[in-house]
Amino acid sequence: MTTREFHISGTQKGYPNKKHWQFCVGSGHALLALRTDYTRQLKFIHDTLGIRYVRFHGIFDDDMSTVNTLAVQMPVPRAERFREFNFRACGIAYDNVLSAGMKPFVELSFMPRELAEDPEKTGSFYYRPIDCMPKDLTAWRDYIQRFIRFLEHRYGEAEVRTWYFEVWNEPDLNPVFFQGTRDDYFRLYEATARAIKEVDPYLSVGGPATSGSKWVKSFRNFCEEKNVPLDFLSTHQYAGDPLGGVEDQGDPESDDDDLMKGLAGGEEGYRRFLESMAGALQELPDGTFLDGFRAMMPDKSETTDIPNDVFIRNSAIVRQQAGPYPLFYTEWNENAGFSSWTNDTRKVAAYDVKTALDVAENVDGSSIWCFSDIFEELHPFVQPFHGGFGMLSQDGIPKPVYYALRMLAQSGCERIDLGPDATKGEIGIAAFRDGAEVQVLLFRQKMKNDEAAEKIPVKARVDFPRKPVLVTAERVDEDHGNPLRIWQEMGARDDLNQREIQEIIEKSKVVPEPWDADYAEKEVTFGAELGVNDVYFFRIR
Repeated sequence: MTTREFHISGTQKGYPNKKHWQFCVGSGHALLALRTDYTRQLKFIHDTLGIRYVRFHGIFDDDMSTVNTLAVQMPVPRAERFREFNFRACGIAYDNVLSAGMKPFVELSFMPRELAEDPEKTGSFYYRPIDCMPKDLTAWRDYIQRFIRFLEHRYGEAEVRTWYFEVWNEPDLNPVFFQGTRDDYFRLYEATARAIKEVDPYLSVGGPATSGSKWVKSFRNFCEEKNVPLDFLSTHQYAGDPLGGVEDQGDPESDDDDLMKGLAGGEEGYRRFLESMAGALQELPDGTFLDGFRAMMPDKSETTDIPNDVFIRNSAIVRQQAGPYPLFYTEWNENAGFSSWTNDTRKVAAYDVKTALDVAENVDGSSIWCFSDIFEELHPFVQPFHGGFGMLSQDGIPKPVYYALRMLAQSGCERIDLGPDATKGEIGIAAFRDGAEVQVLLFRQKMKNDEAAEKIPVKARVDFPRKPVLVTAERVDEDHGNPLRIWQEMGARDDLNQREIQEIIEKSKVVPEPWDADYAEKEVTFGAELGVNDVYFFRIR
């Protein structure tokens, strides 16, 4: 096979290396932040990857017990008149975030039962969030203001002013996350934003936190026309999404994106969606929850020709729509299909590295979904490797995407301009400077795994003023950074003990290796053979 060659000259200009993905990271729902293993893993992610904020759903879910009446425990006449507000559990969750060295990116969701317009409207998730409008916007405003005052009393105004407040999550996905219309969400946002600013005008509030890069233009127009407080714009984008689909914004001057309301037709569309999946179970033998779920929700990125540049194209359009406002992609990843086995493979590592590099000039901050498989949106799976979104397994075992992001975290503050096509093909390259050190990142990214594909030899030539003291490489491939394979070789037990967890971590650990390189005529030459979705990080010192 023909060798791919790249040359990095000493005259190529540099520009700031925007590590936007270090801004924030996603996680499950608020109740999980009360756990010690969650806090321990969050601190590990902060300490080793440098991520600053964490965002999770459900700070107002009923399992956080923020508003209660006597009638809940004593169903007698007029007991509902005796009400209390209790944000103690919220405080403990944020205490844990702060103790990990991070800050909360506060997602204001979902609706407490006592305030809900229809308490029976729950999302289709394991923890059953109530995702409808409040029955009384005035009562909701009072609730929000109590919450903000609680935070500022507990942490001080100066600290809370460094946080971000995002109203709701994916309100365009009706009925999964919001059982209302776009206009309902706009009313909810207005009431919430005005309530926050009345307490403290220096707090940052924004939205619409939509899926598929939707509603940004119409949301901004709404806020500006009605003079509604708006400090940042947020949205989400996955390459493959079994719920919202893969949306392409199209013409940025058009309002077509505003017409994409709901999940394939709202509640009726969701019913059809469930019916279409039911047939997948009929011919299967009995099995585990995971067996059945994977049959109903197959990994579309392995069976469908999903493009790898939807986020890149849409973020460029949304950047125009956002205008002067900071733009945060508060969820993104390769695959929104929870339990897709490829989430545990290096496929996500290669996609996230490529995409993080390609969208860097379009976003002000982003949040990969998510940091850990301590996650219960659909089910608390028993298997240590079950296709969760996390950078870490439930047991804290780093997965391939973690090691790939650690490579990006180690990259220098200056990115060398290799031209617009350097990361566009199947073989991509990026280079960085950090003082006298040059770093080169090589990857081979494809949306479908192909273990049988022939490896592609790649050679890099780097101008360097003197013979390097050392050239090292870190790599994510079949034999490095692959805990899934180690777990399978050890018998794929569900109930790993601490000794087994540590054995998997040690055997799959990615460490710098001395790498063969030639030096002649002030040029360092080295190479590697890349399999599908391999990622290599070279350091020339």
